[in-house]
Amino acid sequence: MTPAARLQAVIDLLTEIDETPRPADAVMSAYFRNRRYIGSKDRTAVAQTAYAILRRHARLGWWIERGGYERPTPRARVLAFLLLEERRNAGVVLEMFSGGKFAPARLTDGELELVQALESHTLDHPEMPETVRVECPDWAERPMRASLGDRFAVEMEKLLEAAPLDLRINPLKANRQSAIKALSKAQIFAEETQWSPLGLRVKGRPPLGGVDAFKDGLVEIQDEGSQLVALAVAPKPGQQVVDFCAGAGGKTLAVAALMKNKGRVVACDVLAGRLKRAAERFRRAGLHNIEPHPLTSERDPWVKRHKRKFDRVLVDAPCSGTGTWRRNPDARWRQLGPGLEQLLPLQANILDSAARLVKPGGRLVYATCSMLHDENEAQVEAFLQTHTDFIVKPVADVWAEEEAGAPPAEGPYLRLTPARHDTDGFFAAVLERRAEESLSEAGVEQDEVDPVELGKAIDA
Repeated sequence: MTPAARLQAVIDLLTEIDETPRPADAVMSAYFRNRRYIGSKDRTAVAQTAYAILRRHARLGWWIERGGYERPTPRARVLAFLLLEERRNAGVVLEMFSGGKFAPARLTDGELELVQALESHTLDHPEMPETVRVECPDWAERPMRASLGDRFAVEMEKLLEAAPLDLRINPLKANRQSAIKALSKAQIFAEETQWSPLGLRVKGRPPLGGVDAFKDGLVEIQDEGSQLVALAVAPKPGQQVVDFCAGAGGKTLAVAALMKNKGRVVACDVLAGRLKRAAERFRRAGLHNIEPHPLTSERDPWVKRHKRKFDRVLVDAPCSGTGTWRRNPDARWRQLGPGLEQLLPLQANILDSAARLVKPGGRLVYATCSMLHDENEAQVEAFLQTHTDFIVKPVADVWAEEEAGAPPAEGPYLRLTPARHDTDGFFAAVLERRAEESLSEAGVEQDEVDPVELGKAIDA
C-alpha cells in the first residue's frame, strides 16, 4: 500500500470504530479479517496509526475545535495527527489527500482552513486543560482524582502509553528459562517480569498466533498485573475453586495451572459464548481440571445449591476498566456497557452472592481492573460491614504463605497502578471466612442469621 492508501485505510477503520458499538480491538480484528489482501506490514502500520490517534482523542479534538472545524471526524483527526504529532507540512498533507486511486479524497474548504490553522503547531499547548492533556473524560475526573490524589497526573500520563506485551508461562509445560529459549527460536525475545514469578515481558509486539510456544500451550498472553491477581487467590492442588466471572478465562487458566491440574476449578459466567471460546484455551494449556458452568445471573440457583462448598472463590467483577486504558484507549470515550452508576450496585450484588459459595476457613478474592476507590476499597468496606464472618487477609500475609517474595503493594490490599508497577491498573482484596469455631466463639448463631437484616452473608 502507498502511504496515501494507508491513510485512507486508517480513516475507514476509525469510521468503523465510531459507528460500531464494539471495542476498538474487536472492530480492528474484523476489519482486517475482511480484507485479507492487506499485507502484514500494512496491517501493522494502519493499526499503529489508528491506535495512536485513539490515544490522542481529547487533544486532537481540542485542537480541531480551536481550529474552528465543525466536529472531530475521522478525516479531521487524521489531518490533525499528521500536522501536530507527525509534524507534516501542509504541502505534504495536500499531496496525500490527492483524491487519486486508493488515496483520501481532496480536502474540503473547511479542511483546508483546519490545515492552515494547525500547521506549525505541536500537540501540546500551554492553554490546554489538564484533563485534556492527560485524556481524562469528564465522567472519570472526579473519581480518578479522589482515588489517585496527588498522583493523578503521573498515573494518567502513564496510561497514555501503549501497554507492554506480557506472557504467563504454563508451569505444567515450561519454566521461564525454557519458555524464553522456545520463544527465541521464533526470534521473539523476552525477559522475566519484575513482580510475577510466572511472567515474561516480550520486546516489541510480535505476532504470537503461529509461534510453537504459544500453539503448544507453553505461554499465554496475560498482563503481569492480572497474573498477580491469580497469585493472590493462592489456590492449592486438590482444592475446590470457583472463578465466578471467568470471561475469556485468563485468570481461570492461571489458577488451574497453579493447582497443577489437581482439584476442580468451576469457570462461571453469564455469557456462555465466552466460556465456549475459552474452552480452546483450556485445551491448549493441557488443563483438565476446569469445568465451565454458564450462569443465568449472579443469583443463579446453582449458587445456593453449592453454598459453603468451595475453598476459593474469585470474583473478577465487571468494572469501569480504567486500569486497562493503556490497551483500550477508546474505552475512555465510548460507553459500551453499564456506566459507573449501574456497575456499583451490580458489583455489590455479585460479591454478596458469590460469598455464599465460600466454605468456613475459605477465601473470597474480589478483584477489578479499575483504579477507582468506589469500585475497590469502598466495595470491600461495605461488604465487610454486612458480612461480619469475613475478615481481610493482608496481601503481605498471602505472599509470605506462598513464598512469593516481597509483595508488590503496601497495605492490606493488592493495588497496582501503571506508574508504580508498570502493569495495568488492578485491585484485589483477599477476604477470609472465619472458621465455624471462631463464629461460635463470637456468639454468632449461623442457622438464624438473616443476610439482609443482620448482614451476615449466609442464606436463610
